[in-house]
Amino acid sequence: MASANPNKQLIERFYSAFGARNSSEMAKCYHPDVKFDDPAFTDLDYLKVCAMWTMLCARGKDLRIELPELDPSGASATWVAYYTFSQTGRFVVNRINARFEFKDGLIVRHIDHFNFYRWAKQALGLPGLLMGWSGFFRGKVQAQAMKNLTTFMARN
Repeated sequence: MASANPNKQLIERFYSAFGARNSSEMAKCYHPDVKFDDPAFTDLDYLKVCAMWTMLCARGKDLRIELPELDPSGASATWVAYYTFSQTGRFVVNRINARFEFKDGLIVRHIDHFNFYRWAKQALGLPGLLMGWSGFFRGKVQAQAMKNLTTFMARN
């Protein structure tokens, strides 16, 4: 049964598109002034966040998305991503808490939070286990994520 709250409907649409690996439909949920942050990708604008989802959808051959919790207002959600991390071939189950702000019926602020150390252990194996807790290591992962996104954007 569809929700009567338009923000909640928008978030349901966003994650449904993500589960279908349809990044162009995901992009339609964002306001042109959107700002996105998560532990790997920080301070992304509209073009970068749309490119990030396109990149992740393209690389996520076995990607599966669940949306087990969604606030009735649509302002927060918990979602789970199941996928093989393309750089290492390691399987990841990442539980993410998302917060949203809306403008003109679209997402204008999207902040995802997840346990970076838990993710690093799964995605990166021993290096993540040994160093995933450190700010230095997190900075290196963020720099690599942005390099990957910049390269992806230049090629597409």
